[in-house]
Amino acid sequence: MTFRGIDVFAMARLKRFSDFLGLRRSTVGMLSMVILVGMGERMAERFLPIYLMALGGGALSIGLLNGVDNLLSALYSFPGGYLSDRIGTKRALLLFNVVAMCGFLVVILIPAWQAVLVGAVFFLSWSAISLPATMSLVAKVLPMNKRTMGVSMHSLVRRIPMALGPILGGLCIGIWGERNGVRLAFVAAFLVSLVAAVLQQALIEDDPPHTTGKGRHLTPEKNPLRLWRQMSSSLKRLLVSDILVRFCEQIPYAFVVVWCMKTIALPVTALQFGILTSIEMATAFLVYIPVAYFADRSAKKPFIVMTFVFFTLFPLVLLFCRSFAWLVLAFIVRGLKEFGEPTRKALIMDLAPEDRKAAMFGLYYLLRDVIVSVAAFGGAFLWQIGPHFNFLVAFSCGLAGTAGFALWGRDLKRDAFLHGT
Repeated sequence: MTFRGIDVFAMARLKRFSDFLGLRRSTVGMLSMVILVGMGERMAERFLPIYLMALGGGALSIGLLNGVDNLLSALYSFPGGYLSDRIGTKRALLLFNVVAMCGFLVVILIPAWQAVLVGAVFFLSWSAISLPATMSLVAKVLPMNKRTMGVSMHSLVRRIPMALGPILGGLCIGIWGERNGVRLAFVAAFLVSLVAAVLQQALIEDDPPHTTGKGRHLTPEKNPLRLWRQMSSSLKRLLVSDILVRFCEQIPYAFVVVWCMKTIALPVTALQFGILTSIEMATAFLVYIPVAYFADRSAKKPFIVMTFVFFTLFPLVLLFCRSFAWLVLAFIVRGLKEFGEPTRKALIMDLAPEDRKAAMFGLYYLLRDVIVSVAAFGGAFLWQIGPHFNFLVAFSCGLAGTAGFALWGRDLKRDAFLHGT
């Protein structure tokens, strides 16, 4: 059936498909931004250590780069959320893009390793500073019974630049060399970020003002201590469990590749380790959509418990894997840790106050990531005692976090999910 040349049935099927995936005009604009800015970031950022060395920077400059990345990823979360609540999601995302583009320009215009570190302050943690705004956008645009799907789509598409960006960046280096190739990758990053800014401004709708029931404008909270007092007990329980589970992830994180390539009885090659990483990524891709579909139709807690279980099992399974074949199983388990990750983010937004969602999300990640950063240092000391000790301590942390949330974690009432309120 056609109407003025338009296939009505095809349009209806397209609408059902977009509704199923939680796609709206604003979320399409946000996802386009995630792909484009992420593509530019991944094309250039993954090769920054090589570029630093080509410019005369030594191991210290690479260490500083890594330290800056970890520190800013934690510290940028709260101001990113506050700005989103303060000036609106649409304006905040534009501001974050402009800041990242300024960092790209610094690296493009000044070929010195010191300039790379300065530019990195502006663009390295774009994902961290923009995450509260993107999660707030999902909460504003989609009903509660579609938020997990919306967050899952964000998690899924952000892995597209993770996979393709380094390949394109590697091609630039292969054709133009390490110095010129990386600079040209940054030029491409600047251009795609510019396109992303145009698209997001065209597609993302303006934010309605936050008001009280009496019509008074609500001022976003900029004091983290006051915001902490507004955090519900249910969200605090989730935060504590999440911290323990992230300890489980981060304690062995840097040493997984060492275990696989150097420690076990039948070490794997670099290519085989790359294949294992691809298996992990593919597993995550396969679970996102079906899990989101069921999580949006029931309580979120069971899915979050399951993802905590997979986080917890990985170091224990890895401990008994001594060959490539068994490592495949371990990395499938590692990929399954994404089972309920979008569901967890959606629950954070559900449990956050209506007028403080972005700032509360940012505070949650600030507290979590600052505390969990200790695990990265502690893991090195545990590894010196022995790899087995490192893995078992990580497993114990995960077990405590999973049990804690299973016993005391809270979810919203099921009726709220079913009716999308």
